[in-house]
Amino acid sequence: MIPLDIDRLCRAFPARAVHYYPSIDSTMTAAASLPPGDVVLAEEQTAGQGRHGHSWHSAPGDGIYCSLVLPQSPLLTLALGLAAHTAIFEATGLVCDLRWPNDLMLADRKVAGILVQASGRNAVAGIGINVNHTGFPDDVAAIATSLRIAAGRLLPREDILLALLPAIDAIVPQNASAILASFTQLSSYASGRRVEVEQADGVLRGTTAGLSPDGYLIVRKDDGTDTLILAGGVRAART
Repeated sequence: MIPLDIDRLCRAFPARAVHYYPSIDSTMTAAASLPPGDVVLAEEQTAGQGRHGHSWHSAPGDGIYCSLVLPQSPLLTLALGLAAHTAIFEATGLVCDLRWPNDLMLADRKVAGILVQASGRNAVAGIGINVNHTGFPDDVAAIATSLRIAAGRLLPREDILLALLPAIDAIVPQNASAILASFTQLSSYASGRRVEVEQADGVLRGTTAGLSPDGYLIVRKDDGTDTLILAGGVRAART
């Protein structure tokens, strides 16, 4: 395992406090008590968090397991997805798809995810990126990938982080219309995509029809009626 070059990151971002852990239960937990601007990085998470109580596979030394404290904003999850998209492209040349609201995809497999939780007046934003993973546990092997698998080479994680934090600083403060326009442009899921949505009363099927002003996904069912999707569980339709 090649550890993160934390000194390099601290030199690049002297105004930020970077908290580094060789191993931790979750960077989200560690960040919850920190002030805005602070960043938590770990080589390994023993209880990495995903949306809806799912875990995030955090192989030691292979990924970016990062949480940072930000002011709350209505479209924060979408903005962070755009920032991760930008950073991955700048550092690797790979172009990800954005699956509403919080996943980055390569070849229809998940390569990164965003998790945002309120923490008082602030938000703790978790970003997990599969960078140098060469394999995954059986329960996610069919749906996950890594930047290394896609690029065919070992990738320096620091290069992605050096692009990610400035991208966050640039994109998160943008106005809602700019964030929605960028997300719609870069996401194949935002409009015209046949999808299935897991809901409490079953699976909703339809075609995506854009984003609402609040950033929610509009799905047009086969009977022509529109449904506003307020949370995740969106998948490309199997048929």
